[in-house]
Amino acid sequence: MLRIGTGSGWWGDRISPAAQVAEKGDLDYLCFETMAEATVSTAQVRRRRDPDFGGYDTYLEDRFDAVLPHCIRRGTKIVTNQGWVNPLGAARAIRARLDAHGAHDWKVAAVTGAEVTDRIGRLAGPILETGASIDTIEGDIVSAEAYLGAEPIVAALAAGADVVVTGRVADPALFLAPMMHTFGWTRADTARLGQGAGIGHLLECGAQVTGGYFVDPGYKDVPEPWNLGFPIAEVEADGAAVLTKVAGTGGVIDRRTVLEQMFYEVHDPARYITPDVVVDFTGASIEPIGLDRVRVSGITGSPRTDTLKVSIGAQEGFIGEGMFFYAGPGALDKARLAE
Repeated sequence: MLRIGTGSGWWGDRISPAAQVAEKGDLDYLCFETMAEATVSTAQVRRRRDPDFGGYDTYLEDRFDAVLPHCIRRGTKIVTNQGWVNPLGAARAIRARLDAHGAHDWKVAAVTGAEVTDRIGRLAGPILETGASIDTIEGDIVSAEAYLGAEPIVAALAAGADVVVTGRVADPALFLAPMMHTFGWTRADTARLGQGAGIGHLLECGAQVTGGYFVDPGYKDVPEPWNLGFPIAEVEADGAAVLTKVAGTGGVIDRRTVLEQMFYEVHDPARYITPDVVVDFTGASIEPIGLDRVRVSGITGSPRTDTLKVSIGAQEGFIGEGMFFYAGPGALDKARLAE
């Protein structure tokens, strides 16, 4: 049994639930996901304008200071994409935080290679949104990052790393890598990789699977949404897992919350493409087995594609806008709850 916890689901996520899951989750691994497509583009633009900007998660030190006392005591390893556009700089900052907490023997690895800005004109096919050739925006490109998979993280863990920090990787890969390393899965184990990537997909957005975006007052009520706990997966050797959270935290994990997160950002449930495996959710079994305990199995996969997706940021004008969207019969009540 492998216990993996989520420490964040986006850059601005609360830090206290990460400390809570690190302290009370009895984790083998704690994974931080803080990089969205807009986060990367914004970081690249800021790095061009501000030579003092480190290029990594601006809350990196705060997150590590909150969880390291618990992780060091428990021996919980950390996998994170907080490296953003400068994983080596992030690794140096993590090294400093480890030393400050007395963990001088802990090893840090940085995964680089995602940024392909200088080569994108030679590497890329058509732009997926428009079908146009990449050279139509070549002069406007700010950055280009390929979505790497779990294998370089697995290599770092195999080399003895206690903390692995990456730039752009596919979100499920952060969680899949500890499974591959622990259970010895290879790229040929497509069924297990599919199951593991599926579990990673459920964990990657943090409180979304524990009731955060699920809540709809009067229709889908969630206890203490202001105190949402982050999810934990108890993973078995075949990739099946029980999703749960720290006892006493707000939120809920049940069949409905798992179903909603399962289809989050999934265009084709039978062919969810990741760098490691093409995931098939259509045979998934979602079985409640206790309070805030749901067992997920039956996800499978097929061999990965020959190419990787690349996220490209380009200058196409300027717009500033802030919105929160709420849908459903309880939309007004949801907005009031958020307020």
